[in-house]
Amino acid sequence: MDLSPREVPDAPRAQRRWLPIAFAVFAGVAGLAIIGVFLTSSIDYFCNVDEVGVREGCNDDERVRVQGSVDEGSLQLQAGTTSFVMSFNGASLPVVYDGEPGGVFQECIPVVAHGRVVNGTLMATRIEVKHSNEYEAENADRIEESESAACS
Repeated sequence: MDLSPREVPDAPRAQRRWLPIAFAVFAGVAGLAIIGVFLTSSIDYFCNVDEVGVREGCNDDERVRVQGSVDEGSLQLQAGTTSFVMSFNGASLPVVYDGEPGGVFQECIPVVAHGRVVNGTLMATRIEVKHSNEYEAENADRIEESESAACS
């Protein structure tokens, strides 16, 4: 009986070495892509309606988040599109949203709309509605201003 070690060809070992490297490269590229998506979505400027087109960062050529209250009588739902006018501090801005915001969205409440201003209309891709005490605690002054301008 021969108990001496056998010789194994080198090719399989070389292939096994590249598998962890290929996986690490794939994971790194995927991680960078995810970080890029989150960073680009987090650089939307936050503006009040009266600052659109006036304040730096609230221009027509950039994505913005605009805060204001939905004007009474302006809400229209037609063929899967929601349009309304939002106001803040005496200024108004028409908004068009492709979809229905749902939830507690209604007239006379403060909202934040994400999107781009095109020809004086905010083409929104996302609508947020105030609904939690956390937002109220952190932004009490903004809520008071927004609610005082809302419908009575």
